[in-house]
Amino acid sequence: MRKLLLSKWTKVLLFVLCLIPVLSLGWRAYQQNLGANPIEYITHATGDWTIRFLLITLSVTPIRMLLNQPQLARFRRMLGLFAFFYGFLHLMTFVGLDKFFDVAEMWKDVLKRPFITAGFTGFMLIVPLAITSTSGWVRRLGYRRWQLLHRLIYFSALAGVIHYYWLVKSDVRLPLMYGGILAVLLLYRMAAWLRKGLIAKARPALIPR
Repeated sequence: MRKLLLSKWTKVLLFVLCLIPVLSLGWRAYQQNLGANPIEYITHATGDWTIRFLLITLSVTPIRMLLNQPQLARFRRMLGLFAFFYGFLHLMTFVGLDKFFDVAEMWKDVLKRPFITAGFTGFMLIVPLAITSTSGWVRRLGYRRWQLLHRLIYFSALAGVIHYYWLVKSDVRLPLMYGGILAVLLLYRMAAWLRKGLIAKARPALIPR
């Protein structure tokens, strides 16, 4: 298992798999098979995959710890960047295809419609994470500050779930499912932090005097 996870071809395969949603979308567009409202179809598809990749990225650490496979951490950065990529496509669909780059109209929507405000906030929160995703930025910021900054992904995912929930209004099953997954991931992370804090407090007492 370790050898498979460390193989460069595993990373290449994962990269190709992550491209499947956008390639599928492009193929459907080429075949003019995007339904009666193509813009709405593209908006929903890219939005769904943004939230999915955010949740997949957040799942890496718990899965790594539960399965005792530290090598899984090497895929987290790529998955996070794909979350940004699909979020960017989602935003550009709104900006370019829906609003035709009309800044005044877009700003009016951001102020008037809470679900757009939540979605825009969620995207802006992952912009600094994408910018600082390189090893060079880890060195510049220091690992602790870099790690603290990258916890913004939780708030981005939460904003994404709220955005989706406020958007659909009636059939809220999918946003609730995503919200439930996010809640489990948050609870797991909080439990891990508490456990780490308790161990750190107990450690001095175990040191012989």
